[in-house]
Amino acid sequence: MDLSEFWWRPLIVLLVLGVGASGVGLYGGLIAGLAVAIAGLSIYLGYHIYYMSVLTNWLMKGDISPVPVASGAWDEIFYALERLIRLHKRSNSKLFAVLDRFEHAAQAIPDGIVMLNEADQIDWFNPAACRHFGLDDKSDRGQFIGYLIRQSAFHDYLGGDDYRWPFVMKSPCSRDMTLSVQMVPFGDKQKMLISRDVTQFEMVEAMRRDFVANVSHELRTPLTVVGGFLETFLDMRNILPEDLYKYCDLMQQQTERMRRLVEDLLALSRLESPQNRLVEKRIDMPDLIQTLYQDALSLSAGRHPIYLVSDSEDDLLGNADELVSGLGNLVSNAVRYTPPGKAITLAWAWREQELCFSVQDRGDGIEAHHIPRLTERFYRVDRGRSRETGGTGLGLAIAKHVLTRHQGRLVIESKVGQGSCFSACFPVSRVIRK
Repeated sequence: MDLSEFWWRPLIVLLVLGVGASGVGLYGGLIAGLAVAIAGLSIYLGYHIYYMSVLTNWLMKGDISPVPVASGAWDEIFYALERLIRLHKRSNSKLFAVLDRFEHAAQAIPDGIVMLNEADQIDWFNPAACRHFGLDDKSDRGQFIGYLIRQSAFHDYLGGDDYRWPFVMKSPCSRDMTLSVQMVPFGDKQKMLISRDVTQFEMVEAMRRDFVANVSHELRTPLTVVGGFLETFLDMRNILPEDLYKYCDLMQQQTERMRRLVEDLLALSRLESPQNRLVEKRIDMPDLIQTLYQDALSLSAGRHPIYLVSDSEDDLLGNADELVSGLGNLVSNAVRYTPPGKAITLAWAWREQELCFSVQDRGDGIEAHHIPRLTERFYRVDRGRSRETGGTGLGLAIAKHVLTRHQGRLVIESKVGQGSCFSACFPVSRVIRK
């Protein structure tokens, strides 16, 4: 119905009443005219009040009763309302069908899904979440998730605001099950807790770590013995034939290379071990940076101009031995792979909201497609050059593990022909200001 037509009808009725009352007033007097007008308006008002009560009663009953039969404008109003109700029912049916399909799909997903409201109370979860967390569909809906998963590490993760990375934990209902969980914020302060059973993966990783650690440990002793005998032979230069001396020198170099490789493998195994908890204390970073600078000068042996720029006196909370190992690898890599005569700059300074230790070189640079893989074990941009410099291929992997344990990150920037910059950046939560 056209809106203008809807409003014209009562206006026409009022106009007719007015004309009729005026006519009666002309022939029967003012009182008679007013009486006719009041009577007409009362009848007209009573008509609308009646159908308003009919509409109210019908709306209170919901859609269980048929649409009332009316006349005039009210018939069209009831028809329009009935049409809106039919459209609403169709929309609801489609929405319920979509929700039903989503719920069936979520029930079939092997990963656990727990929907949390803004108060971290459980709104919904699928069967996989029941297996992972021991949840009960009848009693646990509406409960605070922290009451049902009583692990301090999980409470710390839940109360934090950094959900970029998954969190590995033991299942609260089975100590033999290892879960990888991640919180995904969505909507209006709502969260979705996603869990995945990584028990088999963790078992394989544990076997790999144990194998590497055991093999590396077993290799250390024979390498030490062989290296000791070779050093003894090299001290007998006047006795040994010249050719044999060269062979012993070559064997001693390769033995030392293998020893460094074994030490790096053992360092990686220690960093990856879940039993190796991070022992933290305040670290005098200006002093540590100065030590790294002296190491760079010693390793370079005058082949490079090396500069130190320290714009911060702030310290860090962490493990000094691990940071010396991780940051030291950034320094040694720069010295090894930068051509002689090219400058190397070590810097300790703030970069936006992070405190960073940077190693800038003026070497050949690294092509962009290599950068994402530089922290992989044994990945080499130039294998022949790496062997010549004596690198093990594990330095950046060690640095990345150390930074991860300190909630830091490794930033790599490089341009071919202009050099590279490796930065170890630490969050504000790790900084101790002086």
